[in-house]
Amino acid sequence: MATQDTCCTIVPYFEVQEDQMAAFRSLCEQFVEKTKTESGCLYYGFSFDGNEAHCREGYENADALLDHLSNIGDILEQALQISELTGLEVHGPEAELAKLKEPLADMPIHYFTLEYGFRR
Repeated sequence: MATQDTCCTIVPYFEVQEDQMAAFRSLCEQFVEKTKTESGCLYYGFSFDGNEAHCREGYENADALLDHLSNIGDILEQALQISELTGLEVHGPEAELAKLKEPLADMPIHYFTLEYGFRR
């Protein structure tokens, strides 16, 4: 069973310096406000466990994901000054993942290929 879903999700995990949590949360608000302007974003938000943060985000397709990374690049640079990226996954169908591998080659991404499922 193949899927016709083109959705791509990016799954980053951050370990925030303990004395920088307030600054990181302020950046999260900026991420959210900037991402709200993206028509290809399906959902976006941050969740926390102590000083660990996770950004829960999904995009219509690979192009929308790349547009997002371009849009928030300046804020991401600031976030990485006060946190460490401890995990990074991208999930999506094979054809969409193929569009991401070259432009994101410098990022430590673990890719997961979507093979089964549906989206309403």
